[in-house]
Amino acid sequence: MAFDLWLAFAAASTALLIIPGPTVLLVLSYAMTQGRSVAVASALGVAAGDLIAMTCSVIGLGALFLASATAFTVLKWVGALYLLYLGIKMLRSPASKPMLAEKPADQPPARVFRDLAMVTALNPKSNTFFIAFVPQFIQPEAAFAPQATILIATFVGIAGVNALLFALGANAMRSQISRPNIQMWLTRAGGATLIAMAGLTATLRRSS
Repeated sequence: MAFDLWLAFAAASTALLIIPGPTVLLVLSYAMTQGRSVAVASALGVAAGDLIAMTCSVIGLGALFLASATAFTVLKWVGALYLLYLGIKMLRSPASKPMLAEKPADQPPARVFRDLAMVTALNPKSNTFFIAFVPQFIQPEAAFAPQATILIATFVGIAGVNALLFALGANAMRSQISRPNIQMWLTRAGGATLIAMAGLTATLRRSS
């Protein structure tokens, strides 16, 4: 895989992962109620969930996209519209609605791992990204398996590090993050990023 292609994928993955979605909010919730004790479990849970979701999406749909230009075009627009929908929904969310779900304190690390793995694997935002965006970084003339392996390993690694940083950061800044105005700023920034990614997805062309 060309380095510039990999670098573009890593940048797009990072942009997706830092958006305040279900996974990030759950990581923040656990970190704010249990502190650093669940940081590693949170990161491993996110990595495991993304590994499951991305492996299924890339292996199952990557070949379809490469074989059918029509399938790529249809699902590209479906992905773009869904990202646009999520972005508008976040921008229009009421200011009084809290972002962070309250989680009971003192959950064992194994349960934190399980919860985050399930939420991440079933997160439609990530699955839409995998289905509509990832095939752009797979070159038809090269072997599929090595490229898929590189993309999966890259995304899962970034996801785990991102979750760990969020958990540690939330623990260090509990009082600031709990403020309604900070939560609303995060929501608005996430919505704007999703809309930008929708526009980028809509302009993608199938690799040749």
